[in-house]
Amino acid sequence: MMRALSEVMALRAREGFTEHFAVCGDHLLGLDSGTRFDAHEVVIRGFDRFEGVSDPDDEEIVYAIETITGLRGTLADAFGVYASPVIGAFMGRVAFDLSEAALGIPRSTVARM
Repeated sequence: MMRALSEVMALRAREGFTEHFAVCGDHLLGLDSGTRFDAHEVVIRGFDRFEGVSDPDDEEIVYAIETITGLRGTLADAFGVYASPVIGAFMGRVAFDLSEAALGIPRSTVARM
């Protein structure tokens, strides 16, 4: 069964991914904490993709991110042709660690919005 975006965000929050991140220039910014991180200071712990029910072009990806300080949160972006080139450039420099041993979280899920 596909999960809704709100369900996945609630699940990630229960897993400790409570910060909301945005990419500003070549840094990741914690919107709640005001902290900034370079790409080498963060790792992707998981991700979830969503496809629109009525429009397959309506796609989104949510990354579960952990920083070197232990701050954990999510970063959302469109997926495919509508994806942000700024977010894409930053995320292309970020390491993935999707192993269950890393945090005991699922690798990824695909859900419908």
